[in-house]
Amino acid sequence: MRTARRSESSDMTAIPAIPPYPKGKDLLADKVVVVTAAAGTGIGSAVAQRGLEEGARVVISDWHERRLAEKADELAADHGDRVHAIACDVTNEDQVQALMDGAADHFGRIDVLVNNAGLGGTKSIVDMTDDEWSRVLDVTLNGTFRATRAALRRFIDQGGGGAVVNNASVIGWRAQAEQSHYAAAKAGVMALTRCAAVDVAEHGIRVNAVAPSLAMHPFLAKVTTDELLAELEQREVFGRAAQPWEVANVMVFLASEYASYLTGEVVSVSSQHP
Repeated sequence: MRTARRSESSDMTAIPAIPPYPKGKDLLADKVVVVTAAAGTGIGSAVAQRGLEEGARVVISDWHERRLAEKADELAADHGDRVHAIACDVTNEDQVQALMDGAADHFGRIDVLVNNAGLGGTKSIVDMTDDEWSRVLDVTLNGTFRATRAALRRFIDQGGGGAVVNNASVIGWRAQAEQSHYAAAKAGVMALTRCAAVDVAEHGIRVNAVAPSLAMHPFLAKVTTDELLAELEQREVFGRAAQPWEVANVMVFLASEYASYLTGEVVSVSSQHP
C-alpha cells in the first residue's frame, strides 16, 4: 500500500493511502437526489451510495440499461425502496425531461441534481474530427445544461430551494495533452455553474461544482495506460488517486444544508501539484 509522508517539520507519521470509509450523518435526510451516469463503479455510483447512506431517497440514471438495473438491484439490497432507476441519455432532451418528471412522480419532488454524466477521450487536436469534438461536448457540457435546466425549472415550480452539483475537472483549469475537447467541456461546466447560480439565486437554489483531479475506478483503468496513471498519481501530494467516494463526500456536502451559503463555486477535490 502506497503512503505519503508529512513535511520534515512534522512528526513524519505516515499518511494512510486510503482513509477509513465514513459513516453517514444524515446530511441528506428526507431529500430526493437525482444522479446521472450512476451505473458502474465511478463517481456517480459513489454519489448514489453516499446519498443513500446520508438518508436520501435516490434516483439513479444512466444510458446503459443493463448496468443501471444491476446497480439499482445492488443498492436496493441495502436500501430498499429508497432507490429508483430511470434510464436516460443526457444528449436526448425528451429523455432528460422524462427523468426529472419520473423522479418527481415517483418520490413526490426533487431536491438535488448531481450532474455526473460525461465523456472523455484522448486525441491530439491536430487529429481530432468534428464528430469526436462534438460528441464529448454534447455529453459533458450540453448534457449538463439540459439536466440543469430541467431540474431548475422543477425547483422553481416546487416553490424554490434545491441544489445542483456538477462534476467538472481540474482539466478545466490545467492544460493536458490530447484533452482539448474534454478540457473545453469541463471549463464550460464551470462557467455554466457560475452563471446558472446567479440566474436562480433569487429562488434560494444553489448551483456548485466539484473539480476532481484523479479518481481511480476500474473503468478509468481500462481506458488509459498504466504509464499515464502512474504519471498522474505522482503529481498528487498524497501519492495516490482519490477513491470515488472521496469525491462523492464533497458532492454530498455541496448538496447538503451545510453548504447553505455556497453557490456558483467550483471546489477542487485534488491533492495535485500546480
